[in-house]
Amino acid sequence: MSPTQRIKLAQELHDGIAQDLVGLGYAIDSIMATESIESSRAPLRALRFDVTALIDKVRDEIFELRTTNTEIEQLSTGGDVRVNLDRIFNEVITNAIKHSQGSSVEISITDNGIGGVTEKDNHFGIAGLTERVNAIGAQLRIESDFSGTKVLISLPVES
Repeated sequence: MSPTQRIKLAQELHDGIAQDLVGLGYAIDSIMATESIESSRAPLRALRFDVTALIDKVRDEIFELRTTNTEIEQLSTGGDVRVNLDRIFNEVITNAIKHSQGSSVEISITDNGIGGVTEKDNHFGIAGLTERVNAIGAQLRIESDFSGTKVLISLPVES
């Protein structure tokens, strides 16, 4: 595919699917803002989380299409950090659950940033994370202050 074709496809993805997904996300936000029954809000939050993930995927594809072959080679030399971390965590967690013979698995991610993690209106990252953690029977703890943020997920393991 020529660079011109790649750019044209990236533009079409951006102006079409990406914009439609963003609009869908706003529509879900609007429904959640007017929905007063909490049992109706949980599935909407999960749906919003999924739409946000799709938007990220489309944006990644647009970026890849707009990146020249040389840039792609430079990026892939060190590996795609996001993909590799996903695979690493998946393998570590799978092995811990299958082979540890423990009663729980604890996952901890800590950063040394500015902290200040709180739930915000019309932002659903923490809410979606909480729902997903609860859905698998795990517990979530978030500690955040001026020295950074620590996210702790504790998952009971069935023997």
